[in-house]
Amino acid sequence: MAACNTSSIRRDCFTCQSRERAEWCALNKEELRLLDKAKVVREYRPGEVIFHQGDPCRGVHCFETGMVGLRKIDADGNSILLGLAYPGDTLGYRSFLVGEDHGASAETLKPSTICFLDGATVRTLLKHNPALGLQFLQTVARELGAAEERILQSVTLSVRARFAHLLLVLKDRYATSGKDGRFELELPLARQDLAAMIGIRPETMSRAIKQLEEDGVAYFSGRSVAVPDVKRLLREIEPESYL
Repeated sequence: MAACNTSSIRRDCFTCQSRERAEWCALNKEELRLLDKAKVVREYRPGEVIFHQGDPCRGVHCFETGMVGLRKIDADGNSILLGLAYPGDTLGYRSFLVGEDHGASAETLKPSTICFLDGATVRTLLKHNPALGLQFLQTVARELGAAEERILQSVTLSVRARFAHLLLVLKDRYATSGKDGRFELELPLARQDLAAMIGIRPETMSRAIKQLEEDGVAYFSGRSVAVPDVKRLLREIEPESYL
C-alpha cells in the first residue's frame, strides 16, 4: 500500500521529542536547521509501507511517533517479521551507509509520523559532523550485540524461555502493572509475528502458550495477556535466580 502524500505537514526538529533518542542529537543548531529544512514529513496509517525490500535506498527515515515492523521475504516467499522500530529509531541507515538497496521492508503497525531525509543532506551532515557518524556506529554496535544475544537465546533457551523473554521485553513498553508483581499486557502483534520474532512456528507458540497457562505462569485471551507474578515469568529464563 502506498504511503499517504502529506508532505505539507510541518514538524519542528528543534522541539521533536524523539530527536534526543536518535543519532541526530549530535547536531548543532546550524546543522539542525539544515535537517529541519530538508526533511519531508508524512503521516502513515497502519499497514502502509514506508519502503519495500529491494527498493533503492535514497535516504533515511526519522521515526517520530508510532510503531513500525521490519519484514523480510524468505526464499519461499514468506513474509518474516525481523523486529520492531519505535520513535527515535532511524530507518534505512544501514542500507544507505553501505550503498545498497533496502534489505527489508518497513511497514507501519500503528498510526505513525515519519520524516524522510534525502541522501545528499545526510552525506553533508556526516561530512561536517564526525560525531553524527559515531552515533550511527554506536547504533550499529548495539544492534549487532542484540543480534548476537538473539542467536545465543535460540541455541541455549527453550521455546518457553524465549517466549517469556519476549513478553518481558514487551512488558516494558505496553504493560499495565498491578500489585504484587502482577501485570497485564496487550500484545501489539499477531501471534504469528511474535513467533517469527523468536524463530519458532505458530503451532509451537500455541503449545508454549498452553503450557504457560496450565502452569499458571500467564493467561491469554486473544491479544491480552495476564501475568499473576512477574517472578514466575522471570523464572522461565533464570530458574535458579528466582527460587
